[in-house]
Amino acid sequence: MKKKWGLIAVLTFGLYVVAMYFYFFYSQNSGIPATLKGTAADPSTFLTAQELVLSEDLSKIRNFLFFIATPFEWLLYIVIMSTGISRLFERWSPEQQKWAIWRNAMYIFLLSFLLFILQLPLDYYQYTLSKSYGISTQLFSSWMRDNVIDFWLDFGMSVIIVTVLYWLIKKSMKRWWLYAWALTVPFSIFLLFIQPVVIDPIYNDFSPLKDKVLETKILSLAEQADIPSEHVYEVNMSEKTNAFNAYVTGIGENSRIVLWDTTLNRLTDEEILFIMAHEMGHYVKKDIYLNITVYLLMTLIGLWLIAKIMPWMISRYGSILKIKQMSNIHSLPLFLLISSFLLFFSNPLSNVVSRYQEVRADEYAMELVENPEAAVSTFQQLTKAGLGEVNPSALVKWFRYSHPPMLDRINKVADQAKEE
Repeated sequence: MKKKWGLIAVLTFGLYVVAMYFYFFYSQNSGIPATLKGTAADPSTFLTAQELVLSEDLSKIRNFLFFIATPFEWLLYIVIMSTGISRLFERWSPEQQKWAIWRNAMYIFLLSFLLFILQLPLDYYQYTLSKSYGISTQLFSSWMRDNVIDFWLDFGMSVIIVTVLYWLIKKSMKRWWLYAWALTVPFSIFLLFIQPVVIDPIYNDFSPLKDKVLETKILSLAEQADIPSEHVYEVNMSEKTNAFNAYVTGIGENSRIVLWDTTLNRLTDEEILFIMAHEMGHYVKKDIYLNITVYLLMTLIGLWLIAKIMPWMISRYGSILKIKQMSNIHSLPLFLLISSFLLFFSNPLSNVVSRYQEVRADEYAMELVENPEAAVSTFQQLTKAGLGEVNPSALVKWFRYSHPPMLDRINKVADQAKEE
């Protein structure tokens, strides 16, 4: 019976992969509306013939990989549980240790390392894909270093989170989810506070913006927007990518305005100022607080759903998944499976909120810099650098796009440019 369920899971995943493959490579065709042909939003007007082909091919592969990567993760969790690997890892943890955190650390290391190894081929393929299309410039040694850093940072946080979580489950099977959520609030704010000054510099080198003339222009914009800021930072990303980006991160005194050096090297000052005005729009509209609120609300709902779903699954499929009770740490893959499932299907909702914020930030940037021509060229350059898909299908937009499609963004600002 257990082998039957495992085979069903593998076959179901295989059929799903085939269905997604045919959808993205043979049936999906977003195209460009006839009314926008030849306009600034039409990629054929700002991409070369080769870039158009590369963009179309890369978008298909990226979308396909996105929709199979998470279900592949679900399959791994099911296999790890049903084959008894999770229980085996728990037995290997040193029971003689007095402190649960050390036993949990051993279990989490074994589980994390196994998942890291099993998912590495797919991650490596995505890395080589980006390299082959000229987007990534990162050496393998640098890419591997980032992956190792990710592993140890995730491991360290997981040990703390999981230890506290399972302690709460053992103390209160009925209300653990509420107590866990209450602890999520200060922990999330703490991570936001330390990220710019502790976590981000582990991956890249940050320094004050060297172009002081441009910095003066950016700080002048910040002053118009009533944003207290003394410095703009640049980060060396050209050794990793050809893509552009700029962002505002952190909260309070640790907040930072950051520009990638690729953005500085390949965009004009007017285009950079539009990007920075967009980021300032997020600050002025207090999007970070909205994001925190939405995240905490979705976390509360998610933990409550896990508290309902997980005991039911253990009571019904515990023998197949080799889980006797929820409070045993070998039930962690089931917790992660349900969490990943809920997170994946919450993407459309979180993306709607994000796209709403991005539209507001675009509108604010247009008001602040009053330069629609720079806005159009900025969006075109962003598309060109990342070989992005300007008009994705509805399915891709719902699940993948935290920003409005470039077709919509370019068309909107282009219309405003005509009016002026």
